[in-house]
Amino acid sequence: MPHPSPPPNADPIMAVRFAVPVLPAESVHRPRLVGRLAEGVRGPLVLVTGPAGAGKTLLAADWFRTVCGTGRAAWLTLEQSDNEPGRFWTYVLEAMRYHGVPLPADIQAPYDPRGADPALLGRLAAHLHSQDQPVVLVLDEFDRIALPQIAAELHELIRHAGAGLRLVLVSRTDPLLPLYRYRLTGELTCVRAADLAFSAEETIELFTTHGLAVTEESIRALTTRLDGWAAGLRLAALAAQEAPDPEASVRDFETGQGAVADFLTNEVLAAQPAETQDLLLRTCVLDQIHPDLADALTGRRDGARILDDLDRANAFLTPLGHSWYRQHPLFAEILRIRLHVRQPDLERVVHVRAARWLGEHGQLMAALTHAAQGEDWEFAAVLLVRSLAVWRLLVGRDAERLAHLFAAMPPETPGPAPALARAVLELARHDPDRAVAHLRAAEATLGRDSGTGDGNRDRTGDAALRLTAACLRALAARQTGSVEMAEAAVAQAAQLRAQLPPELVEAHPELSAHLMDDLGAVLLKDGRFAEAGRALATAVETPDAPDTAQPRHDSLCGLGLIELLDGRLTRAQEHARAAMAEARRSALPPGAGTGAGQLVLAEVAIDRGELAAADAELRSADAAVGDNSDAVVTQELSVAHSLLLLADGKPKAALDALQAPEPAVQAAAPWLADRVAATAAAAHLAAGHPDAALDALRDADRLAPEPAVASARARLALGEPEKALHDLVELDARDTDGSVVDVQAMLTRAQAVDALGDPATARRLVRAALDAAHAERLWLPFRLAAPWLCRVLNGDPGLTRPHPWLPPDLRPAPAPDLPLGAGTDELPAVIPPLSEREREVLARAAELMSTEEIATDLFLSVNTVKTHLKSINRKLAASRRGEAVRRARRLNLL
Repeated sequence: MPHPSPPPNADPIMAVRFAVPVLPAESVHRPRLVGRLAEGVRGPLVLVTGPAGAGKTLLAADWFRTVCGTGRAAWLTLEQSDNEPGRFWTYVLEAMRYHGVPLPADIQAPYDPRGADPALLGRLAAHLHSQDQPVVLVLDEFDRIALPQIAAELHELIRHAGAGLRLVLVSRTDPLLPLYRYRLTGELTCVRAADLAFSAEETIELFTTHGLAVTEESIRALTTRLDGWAAGLRLAALAAQEAPDPEASVRDFETGQGAVADFLTNEVLAAQPAETQDLLLRTCVLDQIHPDLADALTGRRDGARILDDLDRANAFLTPLGHSWYRQHPLFAEILRIRLHVRQPDLERVVHVRAARWLGEHGQLMAALTHAAQGEDWEFAAVLLVRSLAVWRLLVGRDAERLAHLFAAMPPETPGPAPALARAVLELARHDPDRAVAHLRAAEATLGRDSGTGDGNRDRTGDAALRLTAACLRALAARQTGSVEMAEAAVAQAAQLRAQLPPELVEAHPELSAHLMDDLGAVLLKDGRFAEAGRALATAVETPDAPDTAQPRHDSLCGLGLIELLDGRLTRAQEHARAAMAEARRSALPPGAGTGAGQLVLAEVAIDRGELAAADAELRSADAAVGDNSDAVVTQELSVAHSLLLLADGKPKAALDALQAPEPAVQAAAPWLADRVAATAAAAHLAAGHPDAALDALRDADRLAPEPAVASARARLALGEPEKALHDLVELDARDTDGSVVDVQAMLTRAQAVDALGDPATARRLVRAALDAAHAERLWLPFRLAAPWLCRVLNGDPGLTRPHPWLPPDLRPAPAPDLPLGAGTDELPAVIPPLSEREREVLARAAELMSTEEIATDLFLSVNTVKTHLKSINRKLAASRRGEAVRRARRLNLL
């Protein structure tokens, strides 16, 4: 099967990991094993295991090239750094795409190397399960994966993909999969070390391909001594090629302790020309070798020729395609030990040179790794900053790896770029004060040193350093809640971007996304919602790219919270759902703020009375919110839990769920502290403790909407309607009338004027509250206004008819459908109209209130209530109160 061409703009360094290894010209085709693999992939799992040099990879490559069809199979060679779930699945998906395996757009690489969203793997399994033909996935060097989580996820993928996936694992050891299950069901095909061992006939063929005339007896004896070990047999063949007496070389080949290493160093390496030895020794530090990179390490220009000669001679060099090679792992390991022990200074030099070459060719991660190994920390920091890649230390797939790498940087490393790197590490630890100290140190040296290390002025590099510092200041401002610092940082960043090449700025849209997201978060925390909304909307509009996924998600969540607080539930819901879609599409990990969108959806559901849905969303939010989540999100989550319990009639549990804001949160977000206090007051009030409700509001801003309404409701419960109205005076100037707090204010004002003897105005205010709440179906304010509201609505059933979303117990029951003239309930021909006060008395009588209770509730004397009841009975031709109520319902008077 021909090797697929790389996709457009494919990274050649990454593409070699997806390339099927090229078979050496002297390789031996092994039909018995190729046939076993071909038969094995009819089931879900094939395992090829054996020691290093057993020929596992060459066998799998031979089978892959001769049997697998284009677009139905993928190859991935794993590396040690892939031992992280997110990184592992990233390369699995990229390998499939590279080999032409079709994948839908909603299956994207995980955002965080530490984990993959189970929903992503579920979508992948569902997609594979739906295919007409199975996809074969070969994972070479699988022994480098030691994490049980990855094995468990692979097992689940196999199980759910069904006949749509065939997995071939090439490994030195058994994987952590539950192999016994596959054995019991007959779904496992194994090719073990004993199977891989060369037979004497295959060894004879191997020696024949090397052009060796050695007796069959010697070859059979050698095969027995080496137990058919492919690498050892090939070593013996190579040694015999170079020996003056091939027969004696094969006969005397040793396999004792250190024999292979001694052979590789003393026979293979020493037999090479000096320049070849030098190249092999210098390039052993690389995972992959390119001729130009080899020249950079040797300082010569013979890399292409030497590598080509080694390839043709099969001297422990594997071609990977696209002019890239890899040394045999055993050979490279021996060379690295030799380099480290005998020439440690040269080891540092080749790492430094490799870092600079890789950095110039856009391979940032590899360059930074070699720079760290070469202890060239200033270059590493300068490369990170000048590439505008500083955010990779904080978010994304490489964040943890980079943070660990730069954590080893000595604190005395000079220059502004290392200081900026130290600032990033402090921000990752959520220590903005120490970060700002490092930023000041970096900015103090920027005017004297451009960061190039040679003192030369580099305006582009200087601007990149200053832009990075401005971006980090914005994040520090977010962590401290400083609006002034954030605004200054954003303004400075706008000026610095103009000093950089446009193509460099355009290649890093994440800088603008993070800047505006940080600014919006600070403004939101400060209660400047309109300005925060504009900044967050700008962040959302940044180009769609992997590095902008996190800030765009965060900004969508922030917009959802702003809309929620302003009472625009539908728009809040839209933003939250868009945020959740972004998190799924970009595979953002739990703990990366993904719980904020679910929090907004939960609060929308609470406001609308959809309590079961709210509970489900809150559970998901709890699971997704990380330890380092934004303080506003964490605090608002406790408010949402409290409101849910309050709406469910559990005021004590609502108080227990409410967390008091920390001093830092209270200082940075006073509106949130007021919101917590108002929620606590509502819980105390629902529990029948109005004094405790007022005490909960002691430190709140009584002029703020939520505390003002909470205070007014407590005053009403204490029988102080005049004070309640006074608490609501400031709310009259608000422009909005559709949020939860606005509707609560209308209902509270209605109850107060009703208590002061103005039921007509009270009904008008209730009607206005219903109209204001109708568009967004704001259920919660009416739930909290019961039981007073029940009496009002029962007294005027027409109020509730246009609003079916109201709680059922707040809607008057329909009048029974009785025939006119039935028994004693026959209605008079003409019914005099009831006065407003008589309707109020009748409504309370329908609630089975006593005469004394009606008098207290309406602020009337008992005799006045009795007079109204007599008038009602007379007008409805009823002799008893119950009969009057029944007739009033038939006449739709209740």
